[in-house]
Amino acid sequence: MLEAILAGFIGLLVGSFLNVCVYRMPRDLSVASPARSFCPGCEKTIAWYDNVPLISFLLLKGRCRYCGDAIPYRYLLVELATGLLFFGAFLWLGPGIEAVKYCVFAAIQVALIAMDFEERILADEFTLGGILVGIVFAWFVPMPVGFFQMLAPYDWSRPVVSVSESAFSAVLLSATLWAIGTLYQKIRGREGLGFGDVKMVGMIGAFQGLAPALLTVVVGSVLGSLCGLLYIFLKKEDASTYELPFGSFLGIAALIVAVWVRRG
Repeated sequence: MLEAILAGFIGLLVGSFLNVCVYRMPRDLSVASPARSFCPGCEKTIAWYDNVPLISFLLLKGRCRYCGDAIPYRYLLVELATGLLFFGAFLWLGPGIEAVKYCVFAAIQVALIAMDFEERILADEFTLGGILVGIVFAWFVPMPVGFFQMLAPYDWSRPVVSVSESAFSAVLLSATLWAIGTLYQKIRGREGLGFGDVKMVGMIGAFQGLAPALLTVVVGSVLGSLCGLLYIFLKKEDASTYELPFGSFLGIAALIVAVWVRRG
């Protein structure tokens, strides 16, 4: 329990950094400089005591101390979600490399969920970078038995097979989704799937493997369709022009599937 509580606190700090990424990356701003956070409204540097995860937001009642501009609730939600996911990973899996892998995976999903929902952008730092991180983790945490592992030579070591399965899943899923999106565009004459989604699916495959990632696409598609139709109906949007943040629903589905598959 102590390890889980510590992981939860670390998750809050990671969530605070993810908020910086969600705001700056789509605007091509450096996440390292300036090192201190600033208010987007008045551009005043935020003091450390106004930047404590969760607590500062609540004490400031969701407003900037200097200009009084409202702070988006996304800041609170990202920190809270990341902290809870880190806490849950260590409580559920116990301290170890598997829990660390899930925490990293969860942090990437939270960032992409928020970024796509808010800006309709999926940063390469999290998608392409996530593919590389997922492949590296496959060396230490064996991937579930998949298509590639059934074809691998018997004399290959378990880590080599696991890394190969991770890379194979990422490439196959990305290529398949890209082909589907290209075909849709040729038939319908408009883009139905962003290239960021293609890279995100590859990242999920690198972490989870082929079968769980395919399940993630199915669950994400169902969630996205239902929520998108409901939003269009309530807001009376034009269905032909509405841009669904598919990456957000993929991220939510990825977290759900990761827990479901591990429990199974």
